[in-house]
Amino acid sequence: MRETSRLTVVGIGADGWAGLSEPAQAIVLGSDVVIGAPRQLAYLPEGVETREWPSPLLPGLDALLAEYEGLRACVLASGDPFLSGVGTTLVAHGYEVEALPALSSVTLARARLGWSAEETEVVTIVGRSSARVARVLAPRRRVLVLGADAPALRSLLTVRGYGESELIALENLGGPDERITDGWDGEPGPLTVFALDCVGPALPLIGVPDDVYAHDGQLTKRDLRVSALARLAPSPGELLWDVGAGAGSVGIEWSRLHGLNRAIAIERDPERAERISRNAVDLGVPELEVVTGEAPDSLSALPVPDAVFIGGGVTAPGVLDACLATGARIVAHGVTLESEQVLARAYEQHGGELLRIGVEHAAPLGGFTGWTPARTVTQWSSR
Repeated sequence: MRETSRLTVVGIGADGWAGLSEPAQAIVLGSDVVIGAPRQLAYLPEGVETREWPSPLLPGLDALLAEYEGLRACVLASGDPFLSGVGTTLVAHGYEVEALPALSSVTLARARLGWSAEETEVVTIVGRSSARVARVLAPRRRVLVLGADAPALRSLLTVRGYGESELIALENLGGPDERITDGWDGEPGPLTVFALDCVGPALPLIGVPDDVYAHDGQLTKRDLRVSALARLAPSPGELLWDVGAGAGSVGIEWSRLHGLNRAIAIERDPERAERISRNAVDLGVPELEVVTGEAPDSLSALPVPDAVFIGGGVTAPGVLDACLATGARIVAHGVTLESEQVLARAYEQHGGELLRIGVEHAAPLGGFTGWTPARTVTQWSSR
């Protein structure tokens, strides 16, 4: 923590200076410098010493704040500084802050719509891909989207079968020019929150049908995928390595379970690696990282995972040992005699759980119905 770089962050809404409380106004007026975006600084009365943020922000952040070391510095934020705001950025960079939040755009939007906090999902795509919205789409779900580009959002909803949803654009909330309109029409301004009352097809967070994924046959099928995820036991905010990722299905569904979950897919084939990225975007987790390279060499530079899935390459020298060395929970699949032997030795040496999973599907057989078996898979898991 940078003890000498204490900053006061004041949230300011679209109602500007008049909307600030007396304590917030006093902090601004008593500061040696007030830092913010041009739109926010324009709200302040004459005589206040101001400084705009550098653009881009992060490369110049430390240098700017170092200029005011030891002075009374105030930072302006839009509404709640910790809702996709600069407060989060400052704390992440080690600055100690004192925050005086204003009403957030989310709070104002819910008030206008009569939506409770408990039933409303919030997705921010400020500086991020609009594909993140796809993860939360579900029938009857209520979603607030921050930072969306209207055409991109409309296109995403239409492509994913949610074109019949109610879409509302809430512009300049709390300001004198506040406006609420049909989000399917027009070009709302930059300070717009989109509200989505979802109508469309259901897609499970895990156990996504196999035909939803683009793949070349290298896909962990749905029943095996669900079994693997159950033993990987994801919790919010954890990191997964998906080694020999194929189509990326395990890492994608790990990420779909919670917005804070992270996954890195490691795949040696460049064409498959590119396909993983497309699948991740289509299924609403565009932040999934794809590393193109051979394991175990490509693993050494990666952040330590909480869990590892080895869907391919378990017989490659050093792969299982490198994964075990992380101390993470591990699930590994094998379909050949050689891979089965590797997993049997791992079970003997490290314990855990060893399964053979055979799945058969009913299918037409002449004029009748018979069972069509899939290839049996050996699964080893260890906590």
